[in-house]
Amino acid sequence: MRALVIEDSRTSLKLLCGHIEKMGMTPIPAETGSSGIELFLKERPDLVLLDIIMPDLDGYEVARQIRQLESPGDWTPIIFLSSLNKDKDIEMGIAAGGDDYLLKPISEVVLAAKIRAMQRIIQMRQSLLVLTRKLDAANQELKRLTSLDGLTGIANRRHFDSVLLQEWRRSMRQGEELSILMCDIDFFKMYNDSFGHQRGDECLRQIAQTLAQSMDRGGDLLARYGGEEFVAVLPGTTLHGAALVAEQMRQAISQLAIAHPGTPFAHVTASFGVASAIAMPETDPQEVVGAADLALYKAKHEGRNRVCQTRSLDPQEN
Repeated sequence: MRALVIEDSRTSLKLLCGHIEKMGMTPIPAETGSSGIELFLKERPDLVLLDIIMPDLDGYEVARQIRQLESPGDWTPIIFLSSLNKDKDIEMGIAAGGDDYLLKPISEVVLAAKIRAMQRIIQMRQSLLVLTRKLDAANQELKRLTSLDGLTGIANRRHFDSVLLQEWRRSMRQGEELSILMCDIDFFKMYNDSFGHQRGDECLRQIAQTLAQSMDRGGDLLARYGGEEFVAVLPGTTLHGAALVAEQMRQAISQLAIAHPGTPFAHVTASFGVASAIAMPETDPQEVVGAADLALYKAKHEGRNRVCQTRSLDPQEN
């Protein structure tokens, strides 16, 4: 442990440094307030012993500047050393950023006791900081887990709804188009009935991974919407651009060649619906989701394994 000792009297400075060394600590001596501030910035000591009456900067100003130099969340104990013994002097020292106040002449026993008390506070504070970081990490992990679908590992419906609302507001502010893509695995109930739910779950995981790999923009979000349905929000994407993404996804799923003999295609395929809108105060984000769902219904009605789209929503028609 290192202690910065700021004292303009060389005799007192030498005596204090000797007390510090006896306690197994390393003293960092400074004879002026300005040099003490420089050493604090350079050495970042664990403790500061600070005289109040000095020829350049007084101890109150030094303490204030030290507190300003500390990084957010940091704390260095400051013990004032002074012959000023009025209540007002002690009050000013604490107000300036001090943590304790010792009257001169300094008792070695009292100084050692005060430093040990500060050491205990430092240790407790460090333990609390470690615990706080662990709790923050645990909360972040919990937040991450509650936003994921347990089966596929992609975002869940709840997280999708949250992101959709955020992106809808962004679209309203910036006047940019927002697209929604919906995907449904064709004849998936038949797949489950034929191969069992374990194979069905593995199929869903493969599809989710394939869909995610087809999305290469950081701002896009893919989520499991429910059952065998997936949904994606594509901020700043036109209807045409979203349809291209959907077609890439459709082809990628088909190329997996997951056997599904009971269908017209003999392997697992998917249908897609795409819709887009520019958010307006008189519109609701669920409208574009509903439009994408209608486009998906059209794709299934027209024979599945295809992409259908609706034109951008026109708020003047609402």
